[in-house]
Amino acid sequence: MNHVIVQHLLTAFRSGFIFCVQILCVLPGSAFANSEELAPSEPVSSEWQVALDGSGHFTSIQEAIDQAASGDTIVIKAGAYAEDVTVHSKEGLSIIGEGMDLVVLTGKRRVGTLHIGKWPYGATNVTIRDLSVTQHGGLGVGIFNGSGVRLTRIRVNGMVFSQQVQNVFLEDCVIGDSETTGVAFADSTGTVSGSLIYHNDHGVVIGGNSDVILKQNVITRSLYEAVLMTDQSKARIIQNTLAQNGGGAAFHDQAQADVQGNIISQSAVGFLFFPGSHTTLAFNALSGNQGDYVMTGTPPTPAPDRAGKTDVQFAPGFVSPENGDFRLQSDSSMIQVGAFPYLGALPPVSSNP
Repeated sequence: MNHVIVQHLLTAFRSGFIFCVQILCVLPGSAFANSEELAPSEPVSSEWQVALDGSGHFTSIQEAIDQAASGDTIVIKAGAYAEDVTVHSKEGLSIIGEGMDLVVLTGKRRVGTLHIGKWPYGATNVTIRDLSVTQHGGLGVGIFNGSGVRLTRIRVNGMVFSQQVQNVFLEDCVIGDSETTGVAFADSTGTVSGSLIYHNDHGVVIGGNSDVILKQNVITRSLYEAVLMTDQSKARIIQNTLAQNGGGAAFHDQAQADVQGNIISQSAVGFLFFPGSHTTLAFNALSGNQGDYVMTGTPPTPAPDRAGKTDVQFAPGFVSPENGDFRLQSDSSMIQVGAFPYLGALPPVSSNP
C-alpha cells in the first residue's frame, strides 16, 4: 500500500479514537467519566441485635461479632449469656448491653470470659458498655495487642488484664471479687476513671513499661495495696480515695509516679517506697494509717523525707465509711485544698436538707 495512504489512515484512526474517548468521558455513567465527578460511596454501618428469645438477629453474642463489620453496632438484650466472647480484627465496633445489671456474660470453657484482641491480631477503637462479665478461670476481661479499647459502665467479677495495649479506657466501672488483682496493666497505656475497685488481693497493678492515669476512683478492701507499681512503670494518681486496704500505694523498682489530691485512709501503710522509685507527692490526705510514709527493707523504716510538702493529715470526714460510703460530709476538711475543689474521688454531699 502507498506509504502516504497508510499515514492518512493512521491519522484518521487516531483522531477518531480521541473523539470517541472525549464523547465517552462526558456520557453519564461512562467508565471513562471524570473521576472528580464520582463521589466515593460512604460505608454503611449496620446494627445487629442479640436476644436469647430469638427476637433479634442472633441468639449468640459471638455469632453477632463474627458477622459484624468494622464500624457496626451490636445491641445485646437482657439475659445471661453462657459463652466465651472474643473481639479481634475489628475496628470501630460498638457492643452495647441493655444495662449493667441486665446483661451478663458468664463464660463457658476458656480462661477469661471476654477477650478483646487475640495474638497476633488486635482490635482497634472498640467500645463495650452497659453489661456485666463474670470471671471464668480467674479472668473476667483480657485485652491483648490492640488500641483504643473503651469499657464504660461495665461490672466485672474478676480481673481486668491488659497486655501490650495502647489507650485502654475504663470509665465508671465496678470491678471486684478477684482472687488476684482488680485491674492489671502490663506494657500498656490507659486511664481508669470514676470506677469502684473493691475486694481484690491488689486493687490496681501497673507493671513493665506501662504508663497509666488513675483518676477519681474508689479503691477499697484490697487484701494488700490499693495501687502497686513495679518495674519501669509510670503513673499519674490523681484524686482517688484509697480506703480500708492492706496498703495505700506502693512504688517498687524504678517506678515513677505523680501522686496528687488523693485520700489514703485506714490502711496498714499509706505510701510504701522502694529506694529506686521516684515520686512527686502533693495535697494528699493521710489519716488512720499505721504508717504514712514507709521505706521498704527488713524491717521497713519510716520515710518522712519522702512526704509531699503540701500533704495533710486530717480525718477526711466520710459520710459512712463503715458502710462503704466514701462521699465527703459537707463540712469536711477535704474541701478546697490547694487547687482541688475537694480531695479524693467523690464530691461532698450537699449541705442543703
